[in-house]
Formats: sequence, C-alpha cells, structure tokens
Amino acid sequence: MTEYERWLSVELDDPDLKEELLSVKDQPEEINDRFYRDLAFGTGGLRGVIGAGTNRMNVYTVRKATQGLANYLNKYNTEGKPLSVAIAHDSRNKGVLFSKESAAVLAANGIKAYLYPQLMPTPALSFAVRHLHCDAGICVTASHNPAKYNGYKAYGNDGCQVTEGMADGIMAEIEALDIFADVKKIPFEEALASGKAEYIGEETVNAFIDAVYGVSILGKPADNLKLVYTPLNGSGKMCVLRILDRIGVKDITVVPEQSEPDGNFPTCPYPNPEIREALQKGLDLCKTVKPDLLLATDPDCDRVGIAVNQHGEYVLMTGNEVGILLLNFIAQCKTELGTMPKDPVAVTTIVSTDMVNGIAKDYGIEIRRTLTGFKYIGDQIALLESEGHPERYLLGFEESYGYLSGGYVRDKDAVDGSMIICEMASYYKEKGMTLVDAINVLYEKYGYYKNALCNFAFEGEDGMKKMNSIMDHLRHNAPAEIAGFKVVGDSDYQLSVRTEGAEKTEITLPKSNVLEYRLENGSKLIVRPSGTEPKIKIYLSGKGKTAAESDEIIAKMEKAATELLGL
Repeated sequence: MTEYERWLSVELDDPDLKEELLSVKDQPEEINDRFYRDLAFGTGGLRGVIGAGTNRMNVYTVRKATQGLANYLNKYNTEGKPLSVAIAHDSRNKGVLFSKESAAVLAANGIKAYLYPQLMPTPALSFAVRHLHCDAGICVTASHNPAKYNGYKAYGNDGCQVTEGMADGIMAEIEALDIFADVKKIPFEEALASGKAEYIGEETVNAFIDAVYGVSILGKPADNLKLVYTPLNGSGKMCVLRILDRIGVKDITVVPEQSEPDGNFPTCPYPNPEIREALQKGLDLCKTVKPDLLLATDPDCDRVGIAVNQHGEYVLMTGNEVGILLLNFIAQCKTELGTMPKDPVAVTTIVSTDMVNGIAKDYGIEIRRTLTGFKYIGDQIALLESEGHPERYLLGFEESYGYLSGGYVRDKDAVDGSMIICEMASYYKEKGMTLVDAINVLYEKYGYYKNALCNFAFEGEDGMKKMNSIMDHLRHNAPAEIAGFKVVGDSDYQLSVRTEGAEKTEITLPKSNVLEYRLENGSKLIVRPSGTEPKIKIYLSGKGKTAAESDEIIAKMEKAATELLGL
C-alpha cells in the first residue's frame, strides 16, 4: 500500500497509469497483485500484464530495467569503448513506446541505441546485435502470450538471450535502483537528433533475409506448393513473404483478418500457433483455398506451426513431429547432395521427443540436449563455431514450435522455419507424399512417440506460493509409479542428480527447477514451472507399438499429471 500511495503521489507521465491506479483504490487484492513484488527479471527478461504497478509492464518498469542493463554494461566496460544496444519490437500494445523509452534511457547513459523503424521478428533482433556489433539487445515482445501482456527480452553481444550470470548481474543492478529517482533519460527525439539513437537501415534487413536464404536446403525452387499463411496479427508477414518468394513459393493466400499488426489479436485471444483456436481463421480459409499447407507464425515470429492437407482434411502437426521431420529431411537431403558434414550435430531440449535418437543413429548425427530455452541451443552453435567447425551444426529445435537450421542467429527463427518447412513439403510433394505421410513412415520405422503438454495456471501471489510448494513436495517425494507404470529413473535438474535404481550420476547442465521421471515402458514425464508465465508445465511422452497404444498411454498420463500435482 505504501508503494501504491507513492505512485499516486508522483506526477506520472503516462496519464493512463494514474487513471488505472485510481480505478482500483477500493480493491486491496488488486493493489496487492500490482505491488506485492517487482516484475522479475530473468533469462527471459521481463514479461507481465500491461498496466500500473511494480508487477506490471509500463514505462517505469521498462525504464528501470533498461537503466539496470545500462549500469551493468557500463560497469563491465573496463576498456571504455563505445557501447551500443540493438532494439526491436513486435505488434504488442505499447511496443513502440517501450522501444523508444528504452533507447532514451540508453542514450542518457552514453550507450548508442539502434532501433528497427518498423516491427520485426525476434530473430531479426538477434541478427542485428551481431551484424551491428552491439554489446546487447532488447526485443519488446511477449511472444505468444494473450493481448494483455507485453515483455522485454534481453540479449548478450553473442545474439543469445542473456545467460543466468548476466541476468543475475542485470537484476542486481535493477534491484539497487529507485524506480523514479535513479533512472536517467533524455527525450527520444533529442537522442535521435544527437546521434545517440539511430534507426536500423534496410541493409540490415536485407542481410538478415540473405542469411536465412543462405541455409536453404533444396537448392532448387519450391514452386509446386500452394499455401495459406497467417502472421497472427504479428511481425512475421514482411520477412516470411520475402523468404518464401525467394525460394519460389508464389501461390500464397494471407489470412485477411490476421494479416496486419494488431496488439489486441481480435480473432485469436491466445496468439499461439500451438493452439488450434489461434489457427481457426486459417483453417476456415483452407476449406476454400485448398492449399497444401497452412503456415502460422506467432506475434514475434520465432515460432511456426503448420496444418497439412491430408486428403482434404487439415491435420495439425506438433512441434516434436515437425522437428523429427526436419532432422530427417535435412539429413536425407544433405546425404543425397553429398553435403553432409563430418561429425554432424543436432541440438534439442530435455523436454523434446526421444524419437530423434533413432534418426540420429541412422545418419551418424550427435544429439546434444539442453535445458529449455533456445539460448542454450545458441550456446551449442557458438561452441561449434569456437572449435572451428560451424558446418557440423544441422538443426536446433524445441517442442514448442521453435526451429533453426543455421548459425546466423542465436534464437529460434520462424522465418527460417517457414522456409525449410516449405522446402520439405515441396520435396515430399514431388514424391507424391504429404508431411503426414512422411511422419507416418518414420513412426512405422522408429516407434510411435506421442507427446502432450499439460498447463496448470497459478495466478497472483498465492499462486506463486502454491507452485513453489508443489515443486518442493515432488522434490522430496518422488513417485514410485505414474499412470500404472513403474518409475525406473528420475532426474532433478535443480540438484543436478540423475537416479536410476541405486545408481546416482551428475547432470552437467546448468541448474534448473525441472523434475523428470522415466517410466518402465519407455515413456517420460517432466515437470517444469514456466519461466515466463505463472504456470507449471508437464511434458508427456508416450511410446507404444501403435498410434492407438501411444494415445492410450498419453491419456493415462494426462490424468496422472493432475494427481501428481495434488490438484
């Protein structure tokens, strides 16, 4: 309440905030939720509901975070070299404002800001950091969250989202600041006029598109495809259409209701291509247009989802299925073309499908698994580059629809994902197959690995306490069986311990609040609190001899997931 009263007493330069604060004056629970904590800054940066309060996304929390970033960069700039930061935004509400405010704070702290003048995909920000030799990057986006959210992703000079060490260092700087008294800023127009801020030119955009095209797989036009595409009112349209035109895909119908940027996402309240409802307008259009493929990118265009025309029915494919298909396609094409590198490497996460293991074995590919978060995949790309063998990298993918087939950025890229998915669909179409046909062939060969994701939301301060309590209980009370199957191994990534029977081994990945249970039938269940939303995610992987058997195992595990959390 003290902080609430302080905000009311200050002359706020965003009039929306004062009005909002006054509207909740008789709502103690609402005030508590807005002010019981500061919006947490972690490896995912900031993410929260837009509004007034320390636990909200607004110009003050954004400025404070940027001041913390500026202090961190200046503190470790021991050589006194000129510093710079690249900034991008997507279609989110207040995205332009937050970008300019970030630039204004950086400029006041002697750090040059480079801003994209138009909305751009998140991977284009990762590209700009490296292309312009910046010391950090900021992307104003809440990815696929509902319209009431915005966020602030922070990047290091390698184009990766910040690591734990850098995030902790920035957070320490942020926590030392008073949100009103300790933030420096100059007017954005003054920063532009003085050269302390500068808009990023078309040359960088063209270089990004060229870099994506540079990892094209087919080497010939994918001109036999017909597409329906939706950017889900986000930032993907320009870059995706440019790259598809570049690879020869000309017959594209863009979903009209979702074509233009709109932070309110009026036709898809949850603009996530993992969710069928977000694709519904596109699926409706497919009934008329009858394309080979529906392609959907999320608002910041780092994830891409597809639906495949299978004899007139549009089948949604999961992120795991597309990742499996892409790995097999890239390996098969490179083998056929004689371009497969020596000792190839593919990178995926601990929550992604085990089905990649069989494909990797057949093609002699080393599979590296990382924690969830594409920055960890980016670290593996950087490691290969530092060893002098960037060509070894074939593909990185996450089950959450994130793919990257080249080392030109350090984040998942739906521009690249759209390109290689279309090349893959064209490749199989030439053989008289759809992508559904192709995955079925792989299922027959490697076994039926089916996956599902359960989300359990915990809103507010009490919700956070409940999440922590659940994880603590599971950590000290590992289940002996799940869904009627014996647990034969469990891994605690926070304690870095893997247990199989009486044997314990060390997990060498960075510590993370994740619990994994492997079952006697080859299935697995992973419990992980989200790093960006107030929810616990449970990842299910069921393996059966047939599709029906796998589906049955998943159904049992979904029921068991609720029981496991005591809900």
